[in-house]
Amino acid sequence: MAGQKRKYRKMRRAEAEQRTRVRITESTVELHGMLGPARTSVSAVARHAGVRRSTVYRHFPDEHSLFAACTSHWMAANPFPDINRWKAIDDSAVRLRSALSELYAYYRHTERMMSNVLRDERTMPLVKRLLGGYRDYLSAARDTLMIGSGVRGLAQRQVSAAIGHALTFTTWRSLVREQGLTETQAAGLMCRLVGRGAGQLVSRTRKPAHTRNQTVR
Repeated sequence: MAGQKRKYRKMRRAEAEQRTRVRITESTVELHGMLGPARTSVSAVARHAGVRRSTVYRHFPDEHSLFAACTSHWMAANPFPDINRWKAIDDSAVRLRSALSELYAYYRHTERMMSNVLRDERTMPLVKRLLGGYRDYLSAARDTLMIGSGVRGLAQRQVSAAIGHALTFTTWRSLVREQGLTETQAAGLMCRLVGRGAGQLVSRTRKPAHTRNQTVR
């Protein structure tokens, strides 16, 4: 009987510790979204989570472990758009527009956190390292959107650069927040930029029947 009670108490303590860890992680996520990593102190996290600083350090002995948990927690709730969906689209121009539409909607949804983290990347090497996953994602997305572009040499470099530029959060923020375009307009503008870089990247979708046989005068 005594052994069962000890086992029960141990299980309850473990559950309480896990709840505390989650509360600290969620508090860190919220503060990073409100203030940014560089302006979030351990004391602020402790106050927000309703625990002592020593409790934060017991669960997360250093800044890296705390930020890594924060990043994993936030990414689980805010996953990037699925690149595999874009791969299933054969038409390269349609694929690009679909990708930008999804990604720009994602940026709108995550704007506050993305703005803070990218701002603090310049002053916090740890944040820059943790953003490696975001950079890898953009690189993989660019490679996917280059499939079937049919360009080589200089045109290939131009198209790759234009797509890479179009995919970034800073491009979305500039066009939508600073220049006042809608997301649809911003995506369309970037598609035209990519097309200009290629000189030939146009939709392979067939023209409607009523236009195919028209004679150009």
